[in-house]
Amino acid sequence: MTLFIPKGYRFSAVHAGLKSDPDLLDLSLLASDCPAAAAGVFTQNLVCGAPVQYDRQHVPCNDIRCVVVNTRYANACTGKQGIQDAKNMADAASTAVCGETGKGLVMSTGVIGVNLPMDKIIKGVTDANAKLTASENAFVDFAKGMMTTDTVEKYVTKQLHLESGEIVTIAGACKGAAMIAPNLATMLAVILTDAAIEKDIVQKLLTNAAENSFNSISVEGHTSTSDTLLMLANGAAVSRNLADTDLIRFERCVGELCVELAVKIPLDGEGVSHLVIVDLEGCVDLGSARIIARKIAEDVLVKTAIAGADPNWGRVISAVGTAGVNFDPSKLSFYLNGFELFRNGEPQNFDKKTVANSIRNNRETTLKLIFGEGTAKTKFWTTDLTTEYVRLNSDYTT
Repeated sequence: MTLFIPKGYRFSAVHAGLKSDPDLLDLSLLASDCPAAAAGVFTQNLVCGAPVQYDRQHVPCNDIRCVVVNTRYANACTGKQGIQDAKNMADAASTAVCGETGKGLVMSTGVIGVNLPMDKIIKGVTDANAKLTASENAFVDFAKGMMTTDTVEKYVTKQLHLESGEIVTIAGACKGAAMIAPNLATMLAVILTDAAIEKDIVQKLLTNAAENSFNSISVEGHTSTSDTLLMLANGAAVSRNLADTDLIRFERCVGELCVELAVKIPLDGEGVSHLVIVDLEGCVDLGSARIIARKIAEDVLVKTAIAGADPNWGRVISAVGTAGVNFDPSKLSFYLNGFELFRNGEPQNFDKKTVANSIRNNRETTLKLIFGEGTAKTKFWTTDLTTEYVRLNSDYTT
């Protein structure tokens, strides 16, 4: 697969000794060769990590030169020392990349409540800086270095042809497999572009894109302490700001990239056997649709039914009724993988074995609900819940 790497960015990842396996990358660094406008969207968990607190104070802005990411330790619930460590980590990267402090952003992911081994972090930053390149392989390594319990690196790249004939590139990398239930945020993700965009517009684009992508996925309904989505725009391809018509197309492209990137997270969810797509139509408004979709996506009985390939549609309909959104049940219809199980408030005849096999024999399961309340619609991506998920998360730190 051909990757499109935005101009003016370099990447690297190293084993800094944070993970016990020396073959695993655990510290990633990206550098922009010129100052980039930067924006961020962060977790709404009141218990948030030190890197989240640091980055919130520094974006949106117009002069970011690097982002450094470590795995294994989240640097969350680590008190004043954690705040200082986040600053020192960001400044070490910034100094290495451009010779100045205050030009870097930082992200951390892993176990909560453990202070960072800063000697390893600082050495890792030095080593990563020495390896920075603009190659496709370096970009992939950057994505690999963000992984914790992920089984595969996650990245998407796109190009957009402007009306002038010039080309701008957008690339994104993220990590996440569990503790996934964003709220105006994501897990860890970075979106990069070589287009020139002012910081406030970058912030607006990113916030809008997150709503229908990273805010529309869930694995088990737990909003992390570390959720961070950053976006950088350095203008290395086209230095003048995008024209209005190009900006509209650019925003659409960013939104599509974010959806593709976000869906990779539940698809790689810990111990999951199914990606579940909750597809709603006919809701009274978008807010109501999103509330109902999330309720279905995070319902344990719905998730276990999918894991067992059980077309127990009553669990889905019951979950809808507990979402706290008013609707007329007599106008509600439900389809599972295209099979009509419930129409206008009444059960429909269907072959249970056929529908069960459609779940069992496919990686994706679609739950489509049609309401009779309005024209709003939404999609939400989640997973089933398996015994393997329970095993993986029952001994995470032991």
